[in-house]
Amino acid sequence: MNQIPEGNATESPAALAARLGFPFKNLLLLTRALTHRSFLNERPEALEDNERLEFLGDAVLDFVVGAWLYNHFPEMPEGELTRMRSALVQTGQLAEFARRLDLGPAMRLGRGEVQAGGRARDVLLCATFEALVGAVHLSCGLPEVQKFIHPLLDAAQADQLVQAEVYDPKSRLQEWSQGRKLGIPRYTTVETSGPDHERRFVVEVDVGGKVRGHGSGHSKQLAARNAAQNALESIE
Repeated sequence: MNQIPEGNATESPAALAARLGFPFKNLLLLTRALTHRSFLNERPEALEDNERLEFLGDAVLDFVVGAWLYNHFPEMPEGELTRMRSALVQTGQLAEFARRLDLGPAMRLGRGEVQAGGRARDVLLCATFEALVGAVHLSCGLPEVQKFIHPLLDAAQADQLVQAEVYDPKSRLQEWSQGRKLGIPRYTTVETSGPDHERRFVVEVDVGGKVRGHGSGHSKQLAARNAAQNALESIE
């Protein structure tokens, strides 16, 4: 059972389990984790898609990632731990994990999804990865989940996109402001200059009724980020 690929998949569940080193007690769970609802629409004998396992995997991931962060960053405050966890479990990051594991060839998709490039879509890769986590948890236990997730987290936590999310000055300034009951920082564009192809914006940030910082940049977003950084430098 599950020794050969089904439908349009090019890797069987058994081959995937062997390649990734998962000691599955029940390959039906892994098969289900790889089954998108579009496949079920065409092959009703498949019985169940991966959405319930996706739900479980999402919860397991939150715990595993949270515990990993807690143990790896003993000095990191709660707010930054929360932001880093959010960055590590966002759709794009989980899809990247799925690509590193090369889950695409084993995904069981409907013909329409395959033709639409479903094996490369972040949403489907993310869902399959979460379902895989749920299946590994049920069949192999939490230690096996941690065994294959931790190396992925080790590599991802140093990624520049994750670091940018965690240490974004606007997020840090908002945390500082709300922690002192000063409300949410307000950003106002106070100056726009330059031709259309080379605009320059100046933004000021107001916290608690007081202008705390200014920033400039070639976009309003960059100017606001720089204003937040300027404010942080004046208050920290």
